[in-house]
Amino acid sequence: MKETRPSLWFNDIGPWGETHQFAVESMIFSGRTQFQEVAIFESREYGTMLALDGLVQSAEDDEYIYHESLVHPALVAHPEPSSVLVIGGGEGATIREVLRHPTIKRVVMVDIDRELVELCKEHLDDWHRGAFDDPRVELVFSDGKEFVAATREKFDGVIIDVTDALDEGPALALYTEDFYRSVKQCLTASGLIVVQAMELSGLDYADHKKVRQSLRHAFRHMKSYRAFVPSFWSTWGFLVASDAIDPSQISSQKVDEILRSRGLESVLRYYDGQTHTHMFSLPKDIRAVLAQEEG
Repeated sequence: MKETRPSLWFNDIGPWGETHQFAVESMIFSGRTQFQEVAIFESREYGTMLALDGLVQSAEDDEYIYHESLVHPALVAHPEPSSVLVIGGGEGATIREVLRHPTIKRVVMVDIDRELVELCKEHLDDWHRGAFDDPRVELVFSDGKEFVAATREKFDGVIIDVTDALDEGPALALYTEDFYRSVKQCLTASGLIVVQAMELSGLDYADHKKVRQSLRHAFRHMKSYRAFVPSFWSTWGFLVASDAIDPSQISSQKVDEILRSRGLESVLRYYDGQTHTHMFSLPKDIRAVLAQEEG
């Protein structure tokens, strides 16, 4: 049976000279919070999708790739993560993945946009799966930079899951070297920071490299890794840093052993030991570009 041609399209128009279109089956929400434009819609190919300021942030059918990649390499590398700070992550999927680790006792999620979080609670059940209501979770509606500057608490992991570092965007101040040095003061001796760090491909790496340059001076170990996210139409970059641990040096076998010991081996859909090794194995052209800053 021939599919009907969609009458409504969502245009994801990026600053890089491309536009991606998604056929819209129905618009669930479209409006503006105090901080950003929000669209939640049912797409034909990727299920429910979330877009902020005109850019797709997450899709129901492949969000697990992004969120497992963001969370688990760092938490698996830590011997016993018990406390995690998440800055951003309004959909609730990041804290969902953090809470899978049985050693976790406390998660603080800081998001500047209360209205967005409430919309995600209402419409993105498949993302958060009740994680907001977990007694281990504390929600703080505040500026992430201000929270980090004021807190005296120490965390085993800090996950920065905010929107891209676009000019005048609400997250721009969370991509600076000064901010990363402040985050370092919030980490335990064996703690790690993870940052979503925009596209990382042979044709689009400039923004990732800027974030990397801001982060590298604050920590002894700092590594880029990446995963292909179909709804982003690109290979997405992440950065993990620590003074004590280099997750890229953990073997595939060791990752699988840790996942088994934490009861996660059969729970995760994307991440395992082989995937871990693959994510940190960057191709030659990317290694060459990133090596330029080291020279």
